[in-house]
Amino acid sequence: MQALHGQVVRVSPVSDQYINPMDLNLNYSEEDNPLSLKADFILSLCELIVGGKNGLEPVEKTIIDRCVRLVYQEYLADPIPEKMPILEDLYNLLRKQEEPEAQRLATSLEIYVTGSLNVFNHQTNVDINNRIVCFDIKELGKQLKKIGMLVIQDQVWNRVTMNRSAHKSTRYYVDEFHLLLKEEQTAAYSVEIWKRFRKWGGGIPTGITQNIKDLLSSREIENIFENSDFIYMLNQASGDRQILAKQLNISPTQLSYVTNSNEGGEGLLFYGNVIIPFVDRFPKNSLYKIMTTRLEETSEAG
Repeated sequence: MQALHGQVVRVSPVSDQYINPMDLNLNYSEEDNPLSLKADFILSLCELIVGGKNGLEPVEKTIIDRCVRLVYQEYLADPIPEKMPILEDLYNLLRKQEEPEAQRLATSLEIYVTGSLNVFNHQTNVDINNRIVCFDIKELGKQLKKIGMLVIQDQVWNRVTMNRSAHKSTRYYVDEFHLLLKEEQTAAYSVEIWKRFRKWGGGIPTGITQNIKDLLSSREIENIFENSDFIYMLNQASGDRQILAKQLNISPTQLSYVTNSNEGGEGLLFYGNVIIPFVDRFPKNSLYKIMTTRLEETSEAG
């Protein structure tokens, strides 16, 4: 990212870089209401925070929807960045509602507003309009990681819609993709991205993972595969190979290309109904030095 002059956003409880989950993009197409789409996202966010096993109750969804529409009134009347609401504004509105369910919702949000997990209770203060943006959430910790993944997915969606208005294509790469498919809300968001990116000028969404078992155990993986034109598979562990062979109908001969490969860059390409074995020896100069994940090469390059 540094070599390409991109923006790295390190989101963590001790970071001074912030992403506002309440950011609202008004550059949607005429057939889509930005406020309705934002309300749907905030419902998903609250469901992740509050919902429990059975999700939000109907009355809780109604209260959240009401408060979302109220919290953006000032911004919509004068859409300047300073008037963009933050999570605390939603929290304060919930506190003012008469229903006991509203107080329960507000209390559940409190730790993310005034408590120790308030990293998402700030205005966005990083350059998310840079041509290349990397969201780094590895330091978020268990309590915040699920919320962080959903917030960043929403930021990606905002960027895609902005780029669509500017007639620009967007590339979206997500590492450790299996983590997004573990949670119902982030998995559902991922499916929408895979289904709708092309329509929205999203170009190519790319999921990257080494954890095949978790990936294939997701209920949503079939939808992801059905909307993926291209799969690039490198060397696999023995247990994962058998699962993949069954799921993707790989022959024993083809499987040999992802079995005990001695060198990096050997594998299989899946394009539609065609499976192509490949051997790709990437030249060890220029880009290789900043891309390699081998520690011994990284130290030499660093």
